Amino acid sequence: MGSGAFALALFLALVVCISPAERKCQLSGLWRNEQDSLMEISALTDDGGFQGEYLTRVTLAGGCPRVSPLKGAQQQPSEVASPTFAFTVRWDVFSNATTTFAGQCFVEASGREVLSTMWLLREAVGSLEEDWKATRVGRNIFTRKRAPGGKILHSLSSSCEDVASPTP
Repeated sequence: MGSGAFALALFLALVVCISPAERKCQLSGLWRNEQDSLMEISALTDDGGFQGEYLTRVTLAGGCPRVSPLKGAQQQPSEVASPTFAFTVRWDVFSNATTTFAGQCFVEASGREVLSTMWLLREAVGSLEEDWKATRVGRNIFTRKRAPGGKILHSLSSSCEDVASPTP
């Protein structure tokens, strides 16, 4: 057996022997949730920090969503197969709200990577008396979306200039 064939056989043996439970879930990349929102996470820094962009398909006031920045951190970035993480999205221009997500990254038995998250959305209100209605809670499941490398969310964002403003 030639060295190339041996290397291929060794690689295939290693891939088959690594169960999904032993594979590490990687946060970086493009993700889609059940509302068809997209999130792109950059590579993690050595201390677990990351940034990225989020394109929501859901808005509070019906405004035109734009790509919004996100920043976060992953716990124990190189030590855990299913790490926990948290990030915050500052909704850009179209909303007066901020959302914080906390979750965990899993590799299912099928090999599919999943981010299971809970979120708190805080909307600005005019007074302390209105505080009771300012925070919403929810859950999102994100799955990895295979896409060409590079930032692509801006190309997927709709043009807000073409969308009529909602009438009161």
